[in-house]
Amino acid sequence: MKTAITTAELVKGHSDWWKRTIAYEIYPSSFCDSNGDGIGDINGITSKLDYLKSLNVGALWLTPVYASPMVDNGYDVSNFYEINPLYGTMADMENLIAEADKRGIKIVMDLVFNHTSEECKWFKESKKSRSNPKSDWYIWKDKPNNWRSIFGVPAWEWNEERKQYYLHTFAKQQPDLNWENPDVRRALYDIANFWIKKGVGGFRIDAIPYIKKPASFAGGKPDASDCLVSIHTMTVNTEGILDFLQEFKKNVTEGKNVFTVAEANGVGPEDLKYWVGEKGAFDMLFEFGHLHDVEIWCKPTPFGIMDFKKALIASQKATATNGWYPVFFENHDKPRCINNFFSEEVASDKTKSKLAAKAIATLMMTLRGTPFLYEGQELGMTNVQWDSIDKYDELNTRAQYNMALKEGHSKEQAMAFVNRFSRDNARTPMQWNASKNAGFTAGKPWLSINENYTKINVEAEENDSQSVLNFYRTLIKLRSEKKPLHEGNLTVHAPEHEQMLAYSRGDSITILVNLSDSEATYDENLVSVKKLLITSYGDKQNIRGTLRPLEAVIYEKQ
Repeated sequence: MKTAITTAELVKGHSDWWKRTIAYEIYPSSFCDSNGDGIGDINGITSKLDYLKSLNVGALWLTPVYASPMVDNGYDVSNFYEINPLYGTMADMENLIAEADKRGIKIVMDLVFNHTSEECKWFKESKKSRSNPKSDWYIWKDKPNNWRSIFGVPAWEWNEERKQYYLHTFAKQQPDLNWENPDVRRALYDIANFWIKKGVGGFRIDAIPYIKKPASFAGGKPDASDCLVSIHTMTVNTEGILDFLQEFKKNVTEGKNVFTVAEANGVGPEDLKYWVGEKGAFDMLFEFGHLHDVEIWCKPTPFGIMDFKKALIASQKATATNGWYPVFFENHDKPRCINNFFSEEVASDKTKSKLAAKAIATLMMTLRGTPFLYEGQELGMTNVQWDSIDKYDELNTRAQYNMALKEGHSKEQAMAFVNRFSRDNARTPMQWNASKNAGFTAGKPWLSINENYTKINVEAEENDSQSVLNFYRTLIKLRSEKKPLHEGNLTVHAPEHEQMLAYSRGDSITILVNLSDSEATYDENLVSVKKLLITSYGDKQNIRGTLRPLEAVIYEKQ
């Protein structure tokens, strides 16, 4: 049998190494605590590098570890040149970069360039007066409009010191930067180049579609009770934004062996050709059409298998000949994928939830693009089911809970929306073993552990040949052995099938995934001359033309 090759061997000598690797996102507060204070840290991440290497990870994206008052869990940055003491020191960060490099892993930093913290020295200077050197580094107006922030509150906040309103797309403690000012842009490029000199291998860029604001800020009354217009709708992907992004590329990444992946909620497949590829500003783009993005949790829109398939296929087609796709189904801002894509019945059933996790794993490792795993996804971690809003930490969760109450829902109904959609579902601490606090910390965890940690954890799954973790490892090995899985074109089969997502990579590998909780039939000619390589059921059963509930299979041409 051909021996699997490591990421380090696969990417060696390639400038497009990021196409050939597996990326892994870490939420530092929740990954591993090395000092017992209940909060994950940089040294904790360093201690788990060998585990990450065992998953063939070659790029490690960290959500922000910069200095921050932590109003929005680090996405309110006060100083990009300093490490948050909660996570460690700059020396710890430099050691992580060096130790990761030894294992063929590159660190990817999170750039939060739409806004800063109100504690940032730039904002403190800007709010002093209307004539100081940083006066227009942020967006100030005498009269606000009726925009609603992403977090459900008025998007304009009064500042008594300057006696004007400032704009915030997210929390009021996160004032938006004014990208129209070239001095602001230069300051941001300097930050990115500082981290490249530190040895990082790339950047994930946060909330980038909001950096360009429309020329007119008209929108209605300033009365908070009339805040009905979403700032997302009014500012996302505003004309002229690509000029800013091309300037970023020229000043930061062009000619350097680093990659960029931007978060771009609101940028659809039809726009990808302008954002990625040969002429695009970025190497990859996280767009969210396939993730059932819900802005107001108590008003969810229907989203079924066909919606999921169509969105995923559209993105694959949009990057088939120009650009590259980041394959992802979870991140720190979304519910766990088992709960997001499958019914409550599936998510709450131990056997079915494991099969659902394996179905997603099969897509992760066989679609065209770079897989982006999120911490704990490889274990099949699920949403929590907490009964009190007090257990939640995340800012938007509390806003959404209050919004549901104002809409007339009961506390129980409001909690159901929270348990379904809260970002804290993905932020509960990593489940390493069945000991107290899941082996995450010797202290009191900053956020409660998911109650299922005694069953779903690294140690237990390492020793279970049929676990989600070991299924991921099987797929990762297969991906490294089979060239079509990282280089082959993607051809979709039976696009109108209401249960199954089916496609081929190159001319030799065919993947079939039943996304439903019932048996699915298909034209067996799809696999008539192919050999079964993998079934997520882990047995030898091979009934061509039929998929069992939630079953994923991979065939190879004989």
